[in-house]
Amino acid sequence: MRLVKLLAASLAAAACVQIPAQAQTPVSDQEVSDAYVYLLGRLLVLRQQKQDFERESRQWNKLYHREPGGVLWVNPSLDVVYSEAWVAVDERTCVGLEIPPITGRYYTWHMLNGWGETALNINERTFPQHPSGQYALCLKGAQAKVPAGALRIDLPSKTAFVLARVELGKDPKEATRLQHLMKLTPLGEPKIDPPPALQFSGGPFLGAEAFDNASAVLASEADINPGMEPLQALVPRVEALVRSGAEGRARVEKVIRDQAVPAFQKQRVALGTMRDGWFGPTVGNYGSNYRLRTATNVSGIWANNAGEYSAFVARGLDGDAVYTQTYAKDRLPGDRVRYFWSVTAVDAQQYLVIPNPLGRYLLNQQSPLKYNDDGSLTLVFASRKPDGYPESNWLPTPAGARFNLTYRMYGPIQEVQEGRYFPPPVLKVQ
Repeated sequence: MRLVKLLAASLAAAACVQIPAQAQTPVSDQEVSDAYVYLLGRLLVLRQQKQDFERESRQWNKLYHREPGGVLWVNPSLDVVYSEAWVAVDERTCVGLEIPPITGRYYTWHMLNGWGETALNINERTFPQHPSGQYALCLKGAQAKVPAGALRIDLPSKTAFVLARVELGKDPKEATRLQHLMKLTPLGEPKIDPPPALQFSGGPFLGAEAFDNASAVLASEADINPGMEPLQALVPRVEALVRSGAEGRARVEKVIRDQAVPAFQKQRVALGTMRDGWFGPTVGNYGSNYRLRTATNVSGIWANNAGEYSAFVARGLDGDAVYTQTYAKDRLPGDRVRYFWSVTAVDAQQYLVIPNPLGRYLLNQQSPLKYNDDGSLTLVFASRKPDGYPESNWLPTPAGARFNLTYRMYGPIQEVQEGRYFPPPVLKVQ
């Protein structure tokens, strides 16, 4: 009799156990894939933050100036000199910013949130009444004291990344001098929450471990983009499946490995628009297109928006071939930008610039380019300079390997911003 009572009590207790709602609702393979691609965008920013603080000993609210011409970056932009910072503010603490007067060259103080979304740019285009001087970077709604004479600028989140750019132009020394006049000054000691734990190792793609701490990852930074609520609700359901046991975890792992990552890799190539062999243009504000945001964070994190910068990419070109690109005299590269343009070659595997005897990694408006008799401009891309083309117009490519071209436009005109312009095709010479 006692055994019967104990059994009945055990069954009653089991009946009272509440299974999480997420686990009660079946999750389809497509939902696992969607949740994975969405969450990966945030995880990649957290990985970059972790690397910056652990490998490069970064500190909050301290500005770091990079040397010009750094070629060890992935797909580097060699037209500008960079300054970087991780900024932290809270409900009572702002950060002071000083930008020197800069005229006659491109510059911007570019800030992004924890999902890789452009939050703001400070320059003469976005703040024409206050393009330089003193600023106070504050959390929106913060009750914080702002120094006299400083323009308060509200940020959407407690942390942000800064990638300031100053055009090198004809006088790189002056660009470097101006870069070092940009300053960040903490106006107190903000409370900084530790980032959620990560398990990245190697490349950009995680397995089921992406969901081990998914709720904390979502809570660490609000996604302010529209239409993200269904995905934010979906992520905890996949997290619950991973935590449900070995079978659930194995299923999520298999879906990620066999479906989510391969499909995303194929989609990543096709995201955006392709015309005349060029993909683009890049964007730094993504709206509800979380796949494009994650794709950008995989291959070129910290992209700016189209009002500041546009880039086009031609992928998988043959390093043993000779390619030419010709701009008509009434559609020259400089005609489509307010500031400057460039084209850079990188290898198609590591996205690094290509070593060559000339030490030439890009062509741009500072290059001593020679124009054709009719006023058009022909650029040539080859591992060795082909006959019949001026050396000044030649950009070396890797023999025996594939390469990509990146065409950058700073201050693109409206036609480019609206996606109505693409560079001329890159044609293989027979």
